[in-house]
Amino acid sequence: MTVTTEQDTGVGPADPAHDPLHELDPRGAAEHAHVEALLRCWLRETGREVEAGPLRVELPIAGLALVTEVTHRSPTGWHRFGPVRLEGPGGPLGATADPVTAVALLSTEAAARTVADGRAIPPGEVADLVERTAESVRRVATFIADRRARPEPPAGTDAFLDAEQALLLGHLNHPAPKSRDGISDHDTAVFSPELRGSFRLHWFAADPSVVSHDAVAGAPSLAGRDTVDLLADLAGRPDVDGRVLVPAHPWQARDVLHRPRVAALLASGALEPLGELGPAWWPTSSVRTLYRPDTSVMLKLSLGLRLTNSRRESTRTELLRGLEINRLLDAGHADATFRAHPGFAITRDPAWLAVDEPGRAEGPEVTGLDVAVREAPEGIAHMRCLVGLVAPRPGLGRSALGELVAAQGSGAAEQWTADYVDRVLVPMLHLYATTGIGLEAHQQNTLVRLDAHGRVTGSAFRDNQGYYLAASHLPALRKRLGVQQSTLAVVEDTLVDDRLSYYLLRNQTLSVIGCLAIDGLAAERDLLAVLANRLREALPALADAAPDGDRLARRWLTADTLPCKGNLLTRLHGIDEVLAPLDAQSVYLNAPNPLQEAAV
Repeated sequence: MTVTTEQDTGVGPADPAHDPLHELDPRGAAEHAHVEALLRCWLRETGREVEAGPLRVELPIAGLALVTEVTHRSPTGWHRFGPVRLEGPGGPLGATADPVTAVALLSTEAAARTVADGRAIPPGEVADLVERTAESVRRVATFIADRRARPEPPAGTDAFLDAEQALLLGHLNHPAPKSRDGISDHDTAVFSPELRGSFRLHWFAADPSVVSHDAVAGAPSLAGRDTVDLLADLAGRPDVDGRVLVPAHPWQARDVLHRPRVAALLASGALEPLGELGPAWWPTSSVRTLYRPDTSVMLKLSLGLRLTNSRRESTRTELLRGLEINRLLDAGHADATFRAHPGFAITRDPAWLAVDEPGRAEGPEVTGLDVAVREAPEGIAHMRCLVGLVAPRPGLGRSALGELVAAQGSGAAEQWTADYVDRVLVPMLHLYATTGIGLEAHQQNTLVRLDAHGRVTGSAFRDNQGYYLAASHLPALRKRLGVQQSTLAVVEDTLVDDRLSYYLLRNQTLSVIGCLAIDGLAAERDLLAVLANRLREALPALADAAPDGDRLARRWLTADTLPCKGNLLTRLHGIDEVLAPLDAQSVYLNAPNPLQEAAV
């Protein structure tokens, strides 16, 4: 394999003829993608410095080693590798190392390290990760094979949905990115955005006494309806004798029947399954948020599958948080940001509904039957989820972002990066500076608005869960809403700074730089310099927006290290990031700041 490095050529290995993701069959490409992701996790989470050329990862417990070539050394962490071999004392053990063996060996090493550090990994987690990695490899192989056979979207698929269906490999720094335990192969074909699945919702009729719901009055997407009426319209308004219609994902509709709380409601007659109603919906990149191009809303449903690190079932706080954000926006809490950055928006979640267990003195209990109503973003035809833009396309060539930028000619990568920083990243920093609201804007939650030529004109954030509030800003929020408590994740300012350093910088913005370099369109060091220059240009406006408003951007420009999430260790510790305490949602570590490698 030809070894090309950023240090030597300035760009990544864009030639498909020398890239295992492109040259191998679907199973081989899936296995290589998983080994690459595992190596990225290991190198980052052990703090090992990465250089171009030969790489040897010793496995002292097993007396073995993983051996490969670093074909692209990436300051942003998007390292690329040649074939990975497993070697013993006598030499190579087979042609290549399969990801299941690799994850078993590296997880065992990680477990031993955590024991030495006094942070033991719970029993069974290594075996669980091995099992989930095998499952993830199998699914990714299916996704790659299907996309190579059908590279073009079906007729009628709009560009927004096409981007939502583009994430074939999953999180590039997670050992089991496409594990979905509890879902059959048949259901995978129907429920997977990667396979462009679609399905009709299952509906329940519920007695009003066991239903809670709320909505923001006057929300345009509701068209004067409350949540109950909106859902009835989406179901086709069958005659249910005054009961409330509750939608459910088909997988969830089957699963909840076996849960004691729901079984009791069914036995009492307070809840009745109705089966499929209404037209088909399409899963987006999050799997559980559903899209229909002919409606003004999307539906975010609970789904008890464990995806990456968490079971995706909504908490009551999450449902309430969507409305609190709406009311804050209606009260003008973010107007300063919208005036300064008119191309930036927050996608609203103006309504919710949930089935409760009746008679609980301590309050309603989550049953798994609930829905958050999300407005379709304004100008959705021009919106693309970032994760779909930067996702690799094994066997098909450059990413969608790479194709867009390549068509724009010389210097386009640098200009696209500058526009991205100005119109996506800086508005989020401005919002944090003026309101204390930190957005958990990872790649999947970030929407980029493009013009007809693929240039960045604006952005939007979507989620009803990922909102931090710096504790110093809580009094202002209470005053704005006239409340004593907030559903936002209120934590110390320093912790929000750390989380945003990961989500806004590492996970989100650096993915653009890594992607463009991997696609051979620019050197990472040059694009990092563009990012640094645009941040410096933004400092005065951020400082004027609020006292110390430039604090976080200055930290990014000057710090030697910045916080980073360790997905391998988070997974091995068995942490459910939805339910874990805010200060222990994931395993975090300090890693070198990529901006320190910006070209001078």
